[in-house]
Order: sequence, then structure tokens, then C-alpha cells
Amino acid sequence: MAATRLVEELVARRAPARMDVTVLGDEEVAPYNRILLSAVLEGSHRTEALTLRSPEWYAAHGVDLRLGARVLGIDRQRKDVMLVDGTLVEYDVLVLATGSIPSLPPIRGLVRMNGSLHEAVHAFRSLADCERLVSALPYSRRAVVVGGGLLGLQVARALGARGIATEVVEGADHLLHQQLSAPAARILARDLKRLGVAVYTGARAVRLVDGPNGTALRLDNGYALDTDLVVLTAGGRPSTALARGAGLEVRRGIVVDDRLASVTDPSVHALGDCAETVAADGRGRTTGFVPPAWEQAGILAGVLCDEDVTYDGSRIVARLRATDLDVAVLGDAAAEVAAGGEVVEVANPVSGSHRRLVVRDGRIVAATLVGDLSRVGLITQHFDRRTVLGSHEPGRLLMPERTGGDTDRAVGAAGPLPDDTEVCACAGVTAGRIRACSSLEQVRDTTRATTGCGGCASTVRQLLSSRPALATKGS
Repeated sequence: MAATRLVEELVARRAPARMDVTVLGDEEVAPYNRILLSAVLEGSHRTEALTLRSPEWYAAHGVDLRLGARVLGIDRQRKDVMLVDGTLVEYDVLVLATGSIPSLPPIRGLVRMNGSLHEAVHAFRSLADCERLVSALPYSRRAVVVGGGLLGLQVARALGARGIATEVVEGADHLLHQQLSAPAARILARDLKRLGVAVYTGARAVRLVDGPNGTALRLDNGYALDTDLVVLTAGGRPSTALARGAGLEVRRGIVVDDRLASVTDPSVHALGDCAETVAADGRGRTTGFVPPAWEQAGILAGVLCDEDVTYDGSRIVARLRATDLDVAVLGDAAAEVAAGGEVVEVANPVSGSHRRLVVRDGRIVAATLVGDLSRVGLITQHFDRRTVLGSHEPGRLLMPERTGGDTDRAVGAAGPLPDDTEVCACAGVTAGRIRACSSLEQVRDTTRATTGCGGCASTVRQLLSSRPALATKGS
């Protein structure tokens, strides 16, 4: 997804007219939206709806897209990459957008003696993984999802919607522990229960066993969960094997500077999940969300086109769809609290909402919102602009007046959203840009809104439907 966005940014700058752009893709299919794989699993999206850009689009814009082109290694001295079929591709500038890969958790019995995965075990990273899991559903009644992060909850929700009795196992003490506080996570757990999904937190899967009654996953608390499917969604890590093999500096990810260039070799860049930026205090940061990757793509396109731009790695904004609840995450709440940030929090477990701001020096430096996202646009504006707020303003932001019921986010108590309000956090698209489009197809094609996590889709449709009709003459 990061590479596709980079190509789009280069095309917008007419770069393919001045340089040869080649994209090497490991998979046999055109680049697609990995975030919406769970929607394919659920059955609400067709596979073809996930395609970001077709091969024809690449060809029409002068970009050489090569699918099924697995890279074997990088030779930085010769400035070429070798594919597994022996083909050499030369470069002046190399961009690594290898993303992340799943890693097997330490569960005995996952791998057979011959090195193959147990037939009940499924990863969930690629379209091929998704299709394999979908094909197993007709023969399955029970499933265990290992991992209570975003991907795990999306998979659990999808399986529950398919009528599969699903259980989630999470080693931390609550779901989405890297993004949410324990009270907010309890709201998610309750919502999952309504979908028929059981949650085990503070427990780790330790062994997969076959018995007379079928397959069971044993936990370290003594429980044994009978299951037909085990879906692994925990343990993802940046894909850095190519970078390591080329001698580039790698910590958790490929270490890059403020121009997203490797600190080892300025002719090699990295972006997205595989890149690690370094803060002023020396701490490295990798991201697992789309918005930072797309922001990096815009910056890197500018760098490659000789623009005076740098990446500060400061913006973390993500919209999540974990169950039937919307979730928004801004910044790193745990780090900001540790740095002295003050917490402003409002929760209503009965209605299923939890809103939390972290404020430092009068500025919103982090936020997590669960359930009620009616003011997320305004909160995001203050977060991005580093607005200095009055002492009572953070509390007011968490207690929005509503015009009634489930008022759509496109129109709130203060009337229609201002044009500069951000609607799509993934692509950084404002309400004004949405209103300037005439159809959902134009929105997707020109702004990329709704093509990330999909959390803004209802607001985008509301904005389009509220556009004033054009007056025409005649019948």
C-alpha cells in the first residue's frame, strides 16, 4: 500500500516522464488494500474491490509494474537487484516498501515434523492467506484467533459474522493494549461478546494438540479450547531480510533519516511498516498504520523530485474498525503520559463510548476515542495544528452536544462540518475536498478517501448526499 501511494505521488508530479519507475511486487496480483482483507473474510467485500490500482493504470502512466517478481538480493556496489529467476534490475535509487511479515508465536504443535503448518493453522497477512481461510469456513464451526490487536479483532468480528463460534486469546491484560486503556478495551470486549466472540486476556497459547475429539489449543492458564481453525494475528514484524542481506543498518526496522534514506546508503530509501525513524532522543519508531505510511510516501516523492521536504515522524493518526465500534487513535498516549502529559477522560460504558485526551502545555498530544467519534475531526485539527487550548476546552471537546440519536458525523450540533475538517485520517482528506467531488468513485480516485481503513465511508457518503443539487433548465 505504501509503494502504491508513492507511485501515485510520483505520477502526480509527472515523475515518470523524467525517470524510469519500476515496481517489483512479490505477489501475482495487483497491489490491494490489506486492511480490508477482513471485509473479504466477512463477505461484505469482493476480492476485486480491494485493488488499489490496476496493471492498466500503471501502464497508462508509464510505470513498469512487474508482478510475481520476488527479489533474491540487493547488490549496493553494482546498484542492482536480482530476482529469484536470475533477472537483474539496475537502479539509481532503490525504495524498500517490504511491509511487515507474520512471525510464528512459540506454540508447540503449530508446525509438523516435515516443516509444514498444521492444517488447522492459518496466517492472515496476504490475499492468498485470506482466500485459504475462506475456503476452510464451510468445514469449520469453531475458531480461535491468537492475538487481540487490531487485526485479531477484525478477523474475530468477520468470523463471528460468518456464524463461526470464535474465541480470542491475548497475552496482555486487555485488548488493543498498545492503543487503548483498560477501560476502553473493556467496552470493545463487551461489544465482541454481543457478536458471540469470547475473549481470554492475560493468557497465552502454549500448545496445539490433536485428540479423539479433534484439535484443541491449550493455554497457560490450564484452559483447552476446542477448535477447527487457529488464526495467527500476533507477532508481526518489519520485513527486513533484504536490507540485512545488503548490509543496511537494521534495528527493529530499516533505520532511515529525515529524508527516509537509509543511514547506511543514501541511494536506498525505505517507507511504511519496514522503516524505522529515529527521534531526537535516539528512540526508534516503526508504524503499523496506513496514515504514517501514506504521509511518508508524499514526503519521499518530494525527496525523489528534488523538493525541499523532510519527515519528522510526528503524526500518528489512525481510524480503526475493531468490532461494530469505531476507534480513533492519535499519537502515542503511553509515551506522552510518561513524558508528563495530563489525561482528560470521559467514559459511558452503558452507551459504549470512551474518550481520552492527553494534554501537555495546553496542546493535545494524544487521544483515543471509542464509540463516539462525533468530534474526531475537530480534535484531529487541534492535534495536527498543536493548538494551545484553554483549561476547559479539552473537557468540552469530549462532551459534544448532539442533535439527536446517531447524528451522522458529517453534520453535528454546530451544523455542517467546515471544509477544513479532516474526514479521512488515512489519506488526510478534508470535508471540502470531499464536497468538491461528484461521486464516490471520484472521491476514491482523486483523494483516496475510503480506500484505507474504511472508517470514513459513512461520513463521505453523507457529505456527497448533502451537496447542493445543480440547477438545470428544461425538462
